[in-house]
Amino acid sequence: MSSNVLTMYSGPRRVDGQGQAKVAAMVSFSDGSGPAPSVVYVERELPPGGPSAYLAARGGGARSFVLWADDQRRERVATVVTLSADGGVARFQVLGAHGEVIGTLMREKALRGRGLRTRWTVQQPGGPEAVGFKGRIVWWWMWWLLLPLMMVVLVITVFDSVPGNEGGFARAPRRIRWRANGQVPLEFRSKGDKLHVHAPGVDWRLGAALIALLRSFNAGAWDSVK
Repeated sequence: MSSNVLTMYSGPRRVDGQGQAKVAAMVSFSDGSGPAPSVVYVERELPPGGPSAYLAARGGGARSFVLWADDQRRERVATVVTLSADGGVARFQVLGAHGEVIGTLMREKALRGRGLRTRWTVQQPGGPEAVGFKGRIVWWWMWWLLLPLMMVVLVITVFDSVPGNEGGFARAPRRIRWRANGQVPLEFRSKGDKLHVHAPGVDWRLGAALIALLRSFNAGAWDSVK
């Protein structure tokens, strides 16, 4: 199946000639044949209280991001805002450069929303809801059955200083396949943390916003720095 693959990277901190910090996090697009650019830059949009206020709201599930066309913030491509975040259920809206609604994203935490697994819902205006669940049921059963062994592996992982180690076997299932009208328009694969956009009708800005959100809820989230 042909798809556009989106990958998010958190690069090192850099500055321009005037000493202004450049945007380090970026989302790359593998397919240059469509309307998507090769890369967009992602940055937290801080509230009046600064990083401390952002992190406080973040603890309740809120997020606020900007997608820039370049790493010097010259052109805003899209913005992610939180509509509501309460009781483990958070709703986000993705807005275009002029404030137009690109899509709505919703995250329902496991056991707090409508199921035993974390549920993600993606919807574009006038389109069907695409619903995906974190991890496959069979892998979750195996995870819980092997939990004692997982704890041992997790301890080893914490003290493992090998560069690039992402937890491997100790990680919980994270793959998500979204379904809408019998199709699979989106798929997040835990290997490499890549978002595959299978449906050509999915707005690339919505895809970029989605992978930034997904990565913000994973271990070592890019937006959790002080």
